[in-house]
Amino acid sequence: MGIQTKQIEAHWNYLLSIESDLETVSRFVELHQDNFQCFSIEISRLLMAAAAEVDVVCKQICKKIDPKYRADSINKYQEEIVKAYNSIPGFKVIIPRHGLTLQPWQKWGVKKDNPPLWWTAYNKIKHQRHTHYHSGNLKNVLNAIAGLFVMVLYLYREKAKLGELFPALKLLQVTEEHFGGQTMGSYEFGINYRI
Repeated sequence: MGIQTKQIEAHWNYLLSIESDLETVSRFVELHQDNFQCFSIEISRLLMAAAAEVDVVCKQICKKIDPKYRADSINKYQEEIVKAYNSIPGFKVIIPRHGLTLQPWQKWGVKKDNPPLWWTAYNKIKHQRHTHYHSGNLKNVLNAIAGLFVMVLYLYREKAKLGELFPALKLLQVTEEHFGGQTMGSYEFGINYRI
């Protein structure tokens, strides 16, 4: 009898890991607007991990859109991705357990060359942590993780539509606009995303 293997969606698994770390943080810092300016080493670490993964995933999306395109910065990603998927700036992510609604790519809909605030915070922490340590705050990390969630959905768009991204996230969810029901896999539920 042979062993069946399932294709592993590495970026989905990485997102699951980051979300799990966020869930741990939520035991110590309530995910609430009143705490948005709360900063710490752990929150900064999560922001760095999520934003770095956004960079990787955006490159992959750009390559899927146009294999010849050589996007290498957030502004170039914006140009290529929004042209192909113009609904991304309006995409909302919710964290129902904590009553939060996030729109991590909203600035991409305002004008060209307009990185999200959380991306700017990530770069400031990466290059000038000694003066921008406070930018590693809860608001920025929540939006970075939500932004990663959106991009991973678009990277695995077909699987997302079919509900084949397992397991489903625990904290982050999409609004009714992007929710297309549930799918039962062999051992767990998946979400059918409308994207």
